[in-house]
Amino acid sequence: MRIQMTVNGQSREADVEPRLLLVHFLRENLGLTGTKIGCDTSQCGSCVVRMNGSTVKSCTALAVQADGADITTIEGLAADGELHAVQEAFWNKHGLQCGYCTAGMIMTAVELLERNPNPTSQEVRDGLEGNICRCTGYHNIVQAVLAAAEAKGG
Repeated sequence: MRIQMTVNGQSREADVEPRLLLVHFLRENLGLTGTKIGCDTSQCGSCVVRMNGSTVKSCTALAVQADGADITTIEGLAADGELHAVQEAFWNKHGLQCGYCTAGMIMTAVELLERNPNPTSQEVRDGLEGNICRCTGYHNIVQAVLAAAEAKGG
């Protein structure tokens, strides 16, 4: 099937198999490897991207379902060479360890802060549910999201 979508501000077209997952299209066809494959069952959140402004787990979305969509991956979050506030906060607050879950955590946190610009610690924890980190224990991740909220004036 022929699909067209905008990925990180660039129009992309390709012929794909109808069963191709969006995560594989992004990683293999477009070379955007920041989106990770962690579980293939929509449990870990490492594959989270934004489609038309909402987060989706790209390991359970077909590329053909993104036909005509506007997709943002972790690679497209920074603008004009400047990290997004959430990316900057993850860096400054050490909200990562191995980094495997980081892109999905950041993409989820961006949407969380759009919906709730001034979350409590518990609201951040609740908002990140569905994203699993096996390394950090979440403390610094939560601190990073709270710092991003503060930096954005939340």
